[in-house]
Amino acid sequence: MKTVQLSGSPRANVGKKDAKAVRNSGNVPCVLYGTGEQMYFAVRQIDIQKIVVSPDVFIVELDIEGTKKTGVIQELQMHPVKDTVQHVDFLELVANKPVVMGIPVKLVGRSKGVLNGGRLQQVFRRLKVQALPKDLPDEIEIDITPIKIGDSRRVSDVVIPGVTLLDPSNAVVVSVKMARGAANTDDEEEGAATEESTEEAAAE
Repeated sequence: MKTVQLSGSPRANVGKKDAKAVRNSGNVPCVLYGTGEQMYFAVRQIDIQKIVVSPDVFIVELDIEGTKKTGVIQELQMHPVKDTVQHVDFLELVANKPVVMGIPVKLVGRSKGVLNGGRLQQVFRRLKVQALPKDLPDEIEIDITPIKIGDSRRVSDVVIPGVTLLDPSNAVVVSVKMARGAANTDDEEEGAATEESTEEAAAE
C-alpha cells in the first residue's frame, strides 16, 4: 500500500473547547489508538486535507515531534458545510496484527456487454478487507472485459492472496444490465449459426 508522511504536534488538553481552539488555529485534532494508551495530537488542515480528498488509501507515517508511529485513517469527521476535516481517528499498525480497511475498487478493460449497448453498474466503490499491513493492496482491480449483458462479478469472485474480504460473498460488485437497443452477443452468434446451418441445408 502507498505511504505518506504526516507531521503533528502533541495536544496538552483534550475536549471540545481545546478541539475548537485547534481548528481555529488552522489545525485538525487527531487521536491515535490501537496498541495501548491513546495519543492525542494535531496536524495542519492543509496537510490532512490532501490525504483525505485523494481516492487512494494510505499507510500514514506519523512524526509527532520526534515520536514515530505508523497508522491508517479509521474515521473522519467532516464539516457539513465547509467540507473541511474536523477530526481524524488513526489506528496504529502492528506488523503481525491484521487490520480492517476499505480498499478502492478499480475497474479495468472494456466490457463486452457495454460495447453491445449494455449499462455498467458499479455497486461497490470500496470493499472491506482484513489483512496484515504488508498484504494490504493499494486497490482491488477487477477486469470487466469478459462481462456480458446480464453478467456480474461478485465479492466471491475477487481473490487476493493474504487478504480476506468481509463484505457478503454473494454481493454484486459490478454488473452489466440490459439497456434499450442493446444487443446480446450470445443471441446474435446463436442466430447467425442457425441461419448458416439453414443456408447449408438448402444448398444440399
